[in-house]
Amino acid sequence: MSEIVLPRSLIVDVVRAAIEEARANGQNDQPVVDPEAAARRALSRLEASRPRVVINATGVLLHTNLGRAPLVAAAAEAAREAAVGFGNVELDQSTGGRGERGAYLHELLEGLTGAESALVVNNNAGALLLALISLAQGGEVPISRGELIEIGGSYRLPDLFGAAGARMVEVGTTNRTRLADYEAAINPATALILKVHPSNYRITGFTEEASVSALAGWARATAVPFVLDAGSGLLDDQVPWVPGPPPGWLAGEPGVRQAIEAGTDLVLFSGDKLFGGPQAGVIVGRGDLVKRLANSPVARALRLDGPTLAALTVTAEFYADGRGAALPFWVMAVAGYPELERRARSVLVQSGLDARIKPSLSTPGGGSAPDGGLPSPVIVVDRGADSAFLCLLAAEPIPVLARRESGTLIVDLRCVPEEHDAYVAEALGNACRS
Repeated sequence: MSEIVLPRSLIVDVVRAAIEEARANGQNDQPVVDPEAAARRALSRLEASRPRVVINATGVLLHTNLGRAPLVAAAAEAAREAAVGFGNVELDQSTGGRGERGAYLHELLEGLTGAESALVVNNNAGALLLALISLAQGGEVPISRGELIEIGGSYRLPDLFGAAGARMVEVGTTNRTRLADYEAAINPATALILKVHPSNYRITGFTEEASVSALAGWARATAVPFVLDAGSGLLDDQVPWVPGPPPGWLAGEPGVRQAIEAGTDLVLFSGDKLFGGPQAGVIVGRGDLVKRLANSPVARALRLDGPTLAALTVTAEFYADGRGAALPFWVMAVAGYPELERRARSVLVQSGLDARIKPSLSTPGGGSAPDGGLPSPVIVVDRGADSAFLCLLAAEPIPVLARRESGTLIVDLRCVPEEHDAYVAEALGNACRS
């Protein structure tokens, strides 16, 4: 089994388990499976689950199963340097004493969003958990019925409320929630008002919702904190780092800066979605509220490690320097149709594959802009209905992951760096000849 590159101790354990299973089956008059074949299958499954690089030709830019936003090279290098050495993670070099973790990053985020204060934790679900525990434990939190989200991995908002010890008060209906519905729910037990951006779905048709600005103004008048879980991490809904008007596929995505300008007390968002950085939860808003969150014992359990902090800092610096368009997510998102079509035709010629190119749509993904699409030319392989073809692509030394659509295999190059085009062409050719 020398072709399987796994730790020897793990191989030994798997082989022993396969031999024991075969022996037990023989003693219990059960069908005896060849222990070598069983061990090879088990080791192959283990090897396939080991972290590795893949080529994302699915057309989903923020593919949760593939790690969401890829890092810009400078951020990845900052994370590497932080991981292999020591850094001033919690050192105040001006005094030589202990400093605030992420102090520089917090100032960057304050400048980018216009907020009084900022705090970063390990993901956005953690940010919301921290807000509920710190501000609403034992209290009531009105929230629209249309915002009781469930996202990937069976993350359900009501379950998070239960874990935080806050009482969820459903207001309005699934499709229509007005400001008056929130007003009717307010009582002395109300701890905060929560609005959650439905990041992975849209309710359309006969609908109504209370706007962020209306809720912020009313919350200020009632002295109840208003928290917006913006989810996707779009810093500014005008997208000033991209030339031209805001892309149409971003319609409906809340801008963090605009939410703060409207008077929202706390805005929470993900670091690895439209922000284009590593997995993180970002909290910006009122200084007194952020301080309460930072002083919670739960904040320590959710804090970022040094490498992630370094990568997120460099990502924020790209926006601060006006270079947001150079982040890999935005490079993929604004890639032009003609250039993608040129690349697709070149890949098709190099592969020798009998296939065609057609217009299609790439997807932002990651729970962002669920009803938005980016026009993209795609390679259509009509034999894609054959699952073996898809498996052959995934079995390449660097797996090439495509998608199925109406019985065909779709290869979308929007998420593929151009330097990988030749490899994709080779993988397609190999699969065709197999």
